[in-house]
Amino acid sequence: MSQSILRQQHGHRQTCSLHAEWITPEKFQSYGQLITPAEDGQTFNQEDAQLDLTKGTPRFYIMRLHHRGRIFHKITRHNLCTQCLGSLAGKDWFMVVAPPSAASQPDITKMAAFRIPGDCFIKLEVGTWHAGPYFGHEVVDFYNLELSDTNVVDHFTHDFLKSHNLEFEIV
Repeated sequence: MSQSILRQQHGHRQTCSLHAEWITPEKFQSYGQLITPAEDGQTFNQEDAQLDLTKGTPRFYIMRLHHRGRIFHKITRHNLCTQCLGSLAGKDWFMVVAPPSAASQPDITKMAAFRIPGDCFIKLEVGTWHAGPYFGHEVVDFYNLELSDTNVVDHFTHDFLKSHNLEFEIV
């Protein structure tokens, strides 16, 4: 993995620790874009979210998530659209990503964990593997831009607990 990993045994299950780095545009570019505030009146450019929502009806909504912690064993990708996520109320959060691929599971060695401040959002490239959002707050509202049927027809998930007896913890 691109970040340090510590392995611990829990019975037969292994837990790998992923060290979360603060997100930057450069560190995140293999997975998507980091979008930060820009002055009003600027014309569209490469720093704006480069969206692909052409294969369906876009859906923009506020997703309320309750305490998620930082442990996971499933990772997902969407092949038909980009996806944008950002927290409301300035709350920081975490996302684990792996580069886009058509494989049935991501390349574990290329997984990365990011800490994302509450004053920006991320755009995931089509096919980017992602786990999250995760956070330590009790409740966080996220805005989410994807297609109206993304979670029905474009939701490919890999379960590391089933395939590798493995879970991850974001540290």
